[in-house]
Amino acid sequence: MGGGRTDEGTVPAGPPRRRVLAQAAGAAAGVALGWRPAFTVAARAADADVPPSFPRGVRLVRQAFRNWSGEVAFDAVWTALPARPADVLVLADWARAHGWRLRAKGAAHSWSPILARAGEPLERLVMVDTTHGLTAVRCPGQGPGTVTAQAGASLDAVLAALEDAGYALPCTPASGAPTLGGVLAIGGHGTGVPAAGPWSAAHSTVGDTVASLTAVVWDGAAGRHVLRRFERSHPDTAAFLAHLGRAFVTEATLRVPPDAALRCRSSLDVPAAELFGPPGGRRALERFFARSGRVEALWMPYTRYPWLKVWTHEPVRPAGAREIRSPYPYPFYDTLPKEASVLLREVTTGAAALTPLFTAAVEQGIRLGLTATASWDLWGPSRTTLLYLRPGTVRWRYAGWAVLCARRDVQGVVHDVWSRVQERLAAHRVRGEFPLSGPFHVRIAGADAAAPTGALLSPARPRTDRPEGDTVVWLNTVTFPGTPGELVLHRELEEWMLAHFAGRAVVRPEWPKAWGYGGRGPWSADAALVASLPQAFGAGLPAGRRWQDAARVLDRHDPARVFRGPFLEELFPAP
Repeated sequence: MGGGRTDEGTVPAGPPRRRVLAQAAGAAAGVALGWRPAFTVAARAADADVPPSFPRGVRLVRQAFRNWSGEVAFDAVWTALPARPADVLVLADWARAHGWRLRAKGAAHSWSPILARAGEPLERLVMVDTTHGLTAVRCPGQGPGTVTAQAGASLDAVLAALEDAGYALPCTPASGAPTLGGVLAIGGHGTGVPAAGPWSAAHSTVGDTVASLTAVVWDGAAGRHVLRRFERSHPDTAAFLAHLGRAFVTEATLRVPPDAALRCRSSLDVPAAELFGPPGGRRALERFFARSGRVEALWMPYTRYPWLKVWTHEPVRPAGAREIRSPYPYPFYDTLPKEASVLLREVTTGAAALTPLFTAAVEQGIRLGLTATASWDLWGPSRTTLLYLRPGTVRWRYAGWAVLCARRDVQGVVHDVWSRVQERLAAHRVRGEFPLSGPFHVRIAGADAAAPTGALLSPARPRTDRPEGDTVVWLNTVTFPGTPGELVLHRELEEWMLAHFAGRAVVRPEWPKAWGYGGRGPWSADAALVASLPQAFGAGLPAGRRWQDAARVLDRHDPARVFRGPFLEELFPAP
């Protein structure tokens, strides 16, 4: 996917580089406020390719589709709009009987082809849009300390309902736009490690908080699909958490703690060489998260100072902190300042050497934005400071990995990866390439609970043979699709991480991001798809808790493989 030359000297198939980059530039300048369908057209019986015998009572439309970065785009996809969970059962029975495929679609907040792959055939495919009818939220759900929400409910809606009821989700991701179903499907996560104090992030992923879920499964005895509720203690539940789209979860109940007020302080005065420096430094990242348990760092390449955010639990508003009552306090991060927008247009139309000026302008825009909005020191209910990424933010492509390690090794992991990125950027610069135009992003979270029912395919799942591996370093590198040199850089970086951390840490993909880099770009490394992934999710774990075991459970509940697609067939080949 994307453009740019690979080290084999070939040009991957896909849109021309300048066109892709120009689209990204338009979004970065604030033209796009979110990938909404460009149109919705109701199906008509006279349509030549209308799905045969489509169930009456379930609305069917044609919709345009785009993923987060715009790299996957279809002009018209058959899309069902179920009004209730029972409609999904009707759809699943119809699809099985007629040899069609269904794919649950929420906010499409993803880069990877789990939901849809560029250029894949759309024949015999119906997307099931959960955001129209499957959006109910009940808080408290089954009792105090729980929330029950349907798959199409956005995290914004879930978190707002929790706050109103006096509860919260400590492991919330940075954006509230994704749906609960989508977040659970790909192991969506927040930032924060268990720390001293009454309120800390006891979980890494949202899926780790699930008390029960309801999924569409095939009932062989009844000869039809049914809705089946799985308690967390059920042995099959572990496969439905982080199922990557290979199942259809209609509802989930999460365990949640009482809400707490958080203070979020930003800084841009610790040089990257110190923050990401060797372990033991006075202002190393490990020092900040050891004290607070919740940090995030964002560094623009070719600049000196990262944007560091540190959260602390503060029941009473500290002096100097500005109280906020709504999320997304950084509007300046959603669009670029004028100077950066001008530079971006130059960069994306061929003036790659201006990339350092562009990233410096972004860093300066963050600094000025924090001052202009009085956002250096914020305080409020947890969701107000944890949510900051709006749907209309810059449409970069994120590459992402999760590194499971011991907490004492966190700084070493960050330092090694950042140093490697610096080294490779310098090598590419000699060739006149500037492959990263977006941030190097670091979040740190605790591993999922070491329980028999832990999600089998969660990137944050711990290993039983390495109990010291209690922390996950989530790493992202960001750029615009098609930037010259970015495919080579990411392939080199991923291969290096897998080799460098072997034996002392576990490197896994962050499912919705770009990973599995091969000669054709992300998600094309056959070795990673066939061998490395099962190894990363199976090594050090007992029989019954491995990649293949998750695949067997999902196949047993969907033997006709109704919920599948070309990319999922690669990840989970038919037995």
